[in-house]
Amino acid sequence: MNRPYGAVDVAANLKGAVPKATTQKILVSLAEKGELVQKVYGKTTFFVYSQAKIECLPNEKISELKTELAKNEEENQALAAEVKSLTAELARIKATPTDLELDSHIADVRASIAKTTETLEPLRSGAPPITAEELDRIHADWSKWRAEWIRRRKVFITFWQLATDALPPQDAKNLEEDLGIENDSPEHTAIERGALCQNPKTNPLKRKRP
Repeated sequence: MNRPYGAVDVAANLKGAVPKATTQKILVSLAEKGELVQKVYGKTTFFVYSQAKIECLPNEKISELKTELAKNEEENQALAAEVKSLTAELARIKATPTDLELDSHIADVRASIAKTTETLEPLRSGAPPITAEELDRIHADWSKWRAEWIRRRKVFITFWQLATDALPPQDAKNLEEDLGIENDSPEHTAIERGALCQNPKTNPLKRKRP
């Protein structure tokens, strides 16, 4: 950089390859030869490259360099826009499923179609649909046996709490496993929290009459 340097600065830039005292002597020698200009500020000596040796560019050359700089900046902007576009295209391509992923997805869809078709096959074969009376009977049976199940579960919970109240939690858990007691599965819990059990007064199976 075209700025003053001291011997300490130069030695530091050389990573200590040249001792400070030697650096000072070299700089003084260059100053005596006219290559550098020596300036003393208090006890510190600075050296700067002789400004008279710096070539001054004519105005025409400066204008030419400015024109070239503007052209390069314009090209850089165009290249940056192209890089941005290509990066977006690359991200889109990476997000596109591969052939193997598409084959797997197609296989899943076909399996789902086959399962749905199998479920609908009785209707296609002309099997009679369930009548409104049959739906009412099914709902009545459902309500009856669900109420019985709730009653029995309450009885079991009451007696189980009495039997295990004095046991540590782990002992109660071990006893439960030894007796083969099965709690509600996640599927049962989901049904209990669903609309089928949350609105027991309505018949979810009943078809709306036109």
